Amino acid sequence: MNRNQVVIEGVIAEIDALRYTPAGVPHVEFRLAHQSRQREADVEREVAVTMSAVALGEPALEAAKFVSGAAIAVKGFLSRRGLKSDYPILHVNQIKSI
Repeated sequence: MNRNQVVIEGVIAEIDALRYTPAGVPHVEFRLAHQSRQREADVEREVAVTMSAVALGEPALEAAKFVSGAAIAVKGFLSRRGLKSDYPILHVNQIKSI
């Protein structure tokens, strides 16, 4: 199994300041809030989720330009937050304003 891709739109609920790893790689974490109507079992339903996200490198430099409340579209993959955590975090490879 190799497929792990997430494409989602939402607003930045909160965003941390741009930081750099010890190796000098740009790094920013933020929370993405999504609301929409989705079809499930032939019924439309309201969907709302807020998730943690992280961007490294060039996507981090792009993400750092946004402020809370900004509408964005992101593409990336899910991973666990840390070695001892099963909580997912979205690793952003692409980010753009919508």
